Amino acid sequence: MSEELGSGAAPLASGGGAPPTADEQEAGPIRRAPLRPYGGRQSSAASGGKMAVVAPLLALLYSMPALCRWLARPYYPLSALLATAFLLVRKLPPLCRGLPSQREDGNPCDFDWREVEILMFLSAIVMMKNRRSITVEQHIGNIFMFSKVANAILFFRLDIRMGLLYLTLCIVFLMTCKPPLYMGPEYIKYFNDKTIDEELERDKRVTWIIEFFANWSSECQSFAPIFADLSLKYNCSGLHFGKVDVGRYTDVSTRYKVSTSPLTKQLPTLILFQGGTETMRRPQIDKKGRAVSWTFSEENVIREFNLNELYHKAKKQSKPRDEGPEEAPEAQAAAGLANGETKKDK
Repeated sequence: MSEELGSGAAPLASGGGAPPTADEQEAGPIRRAPLRPYGGRQSSAASGGKMAVVAPLLALLYSMPALCRWLARPYYPLSALLATAFLLVRKLPPLCRGLPSQREDGNPCDFDWREVEILMFLSAIVMMKNRRSITVEQHIGNIFMFSKVANAILFFRLDIRMGLLYLTLCIVFLMTCKPPLYMGPEYIKYFNDKTIDEELERDKRVTWIIEFFANWSSECQSFAPIFADLSLKYNCSGLHFGKVDVGRYTDVSTRYKVSTSPLTKQLPTLILFQGGTETMRRPQIDKKGRAVSWTFSEENVIREFNLNELYHKAKKQSKPRDEGPEEAPEAQAAAGLANGETKKDK
């Protein structure tokens, strides 16, 4: 039987498949292309997996100088230490041996169910707050702030003496270690309680965007690099950027109706002055005197204040009165700092 089949039928392709038809038998033996293995797909998937690992490592190496400068500032390492204090005390065996615990097994070096609930609640709050955060500093600041609050609650629940000690350390830290101020490039003039009114009245053809800030406000510190970047992009002879510390000059805050209360949401406040008078501000104030919620992002400032339109309009108005060559950016920045306060005065 096998011989008859072999003599009357064309041989099958080495790769397998359907038997040949009558026409194919008359045409002679058929050569079918061998099936390709799946090695190509496997190799591409492997290379994609390698790139998924290599890309974050390259990004980490690229950001190492900035990360080293960030860690060199004592504010952040000490904040991280205070934010993880309870975790270290509860988990490190030399420290956790004598701690009380509500666990059924009595293990003092692990979280009990109430501590887990507090930590989960903290995580939910941080996630909700970080939804409106713009910069990395805002994300880190929210994590540090709410972690310290949770640590205080956990320490007081564990032992009132440990809670008082932790609270004392936090107060000392706030009094002695200030958050680092932005010291990058900017075209911003710093005013005091006298120079702000003089500058607004000196040349009413100049449009001013002035930030009312306080050094102790974390929102102001997070907005500082954004405002500096805007000043680098849009500063010209007819459009200037300024800042005034209302935490230091309280009469300025009263005169321009900017609240400096620790619970206020009016810091920072951006005010646009055209012709020496205020034309708009953000955040807005409602009829009850409360600040309307507003996100201080670069995109929002450009859109709400029409910076592109203001810039082109200011450039057109300044051309007829520009007689000499345009001043170098470095000279403009130096002149701006010379006429007002310096960054160190902040």
